[in-house]
Amino acid sequence: MTKAAQAIGRRAGGRKPPSPPLLFFTDPARTPDIEAAARRLPRGSAIVYRAFGAADAEARARALLKIARARGLLLLIGADADLAARVGAHGVHLPERMAGRARRLKARGWIVTAAAHSAWAARRGLAAGADAVVVSAVFPSSSPSAGAPIGPLRLARLVRRVGGPVYALGGINDKTARRLLPAGLVGLAAVEALRT
Repeated sequence: MTKAAQAIGRRAGGRKPPSPPLLFFTDPARTPDIEAAARRLPRGSAIVYRAFGAADAEARARALLKIARARGLLLLIGADADLAARVGAHGVHLPERMAGRARRLKARGWIVTAAAHSAWAARRGLAAGADAVVVSAVFPSSSPSAGAPIGPLRLARLVRRVGGPVYALGGINDKTARRLLPAGLVGLAAVEALRT
């Protein structure tokens, strides 16, 4: 999967600002040792830390930022701009329902990505100022919130219609990632595929 993400990143190389080719989304149930996974990410990737209200969220975010700085990674905080500001993260990832806040958060100099589960939501996120949108689910996923997968052909059509930077998330692994090379993405995103 890493090789596919890097190939996609090279194709999108002229984009300003450049997008990390690989996003690692944390999940307390599906990626329990996020620090170990973060240490294995290739340089230039990004960690999207989703705390989901954890009591140790700030300490964990600070530990991830330390890893990110040492390894040449970016740290985005999921849905919590206050936590991102407190720890000095590189940006935030917004759930689809919060995408309208993107422009205000970008004014802080942050990288802002937004979740999207349809072409309409992807266009809305980009129009609201997000640097990129993360479309899911592309393939069948074990995420409890994943909807029906759209597949690589519908994803490629969505990318063309949206006309902006798109990441793919959902069921992406070494095998499925190769099927997304011609889709026009700026990168790939995963949860479980990056935990080991």
